[in-house]
Amino acid sequence: MMLRNAAATRQRILEQARRQFAQHGYAAITVKGVADAAGVSPNLITRYFGGKDGLFLAATRVEIPVSNSFDGDRSTLGSRLAASIVQRWFGAPGEDPLLVLQRASGERPEAAKALAAFLDTNSLQPLHRYLRDSGLDDAEALSRAAAIDAFVLGVSTRLRVLRSELGDPADLQAWLSATIQRLADG
Repeated sequence: MMLRNAAATRQRILEQARRQFAQHGYAAITVKGVADAAGVSPNLITRYFGGKDGLFLAATRVEIPVSNSFDGDRSTLGSRLAASIVQRWFGAPGEDPLLVLQRASGERPEAAKALAAFLDTNSLQPLHRYLRDSGLDDAEALSRAAAIDAFVLGVSTRLRVLRSELGDPADLQAWLSATIQRLADG
C-alpha cells in the first residue's frame, strides 16, 4: 500500500512539474511551488528527485513512438506525420515533456542538449533512414529530413513556445501535411 501511494504521489509531483515548467520555463519554477500545487511537502521532491534539477530531468523525459509514422509510402508521409504532430500538440498541451524542453532550452544548456539529442534520435535520424530507404540517395534524404525536422521545430516553437494560438486542429493538420509532403518530395 505504501509503494502504491508513493508512486501516485511521485506521479502527481511530475504532472505538476511538467505543467509548470511547460507554462513558465525553468527559472520561474520553485520546488515549493510545485510541491504546493501537488499538495505535498517540498521534502518529498528532494527525496524523490534530489531537488529542482532532478525534478526537471524527470519531468522532461520524452518518449514518442515515431516509427508508426514511417510505415507506408512516401507519398503519404506528410499526412501521417501531421496527424501524429497535431495529436501530440492538442493532446496534453500544458504537460508535454517536449514542450517543457523547448521552453527551457533557452535557459538551461542541459535542456538544449537534451532537446537536440531527442530530435536527432527520434526525428532526424529515423526520417533520414526512411527517406533513404524510400529510394532517395543518402545526401538528398538527409537534406530533406533536415528540412522537415527544422520546419516542424520552427512551427512548434512559434505556435507552442511563443504562445501563439494553435488554431483549428484540422486546419493545422492540413497545412502541416501539405508542407511536410512538399519537403519530402523535394
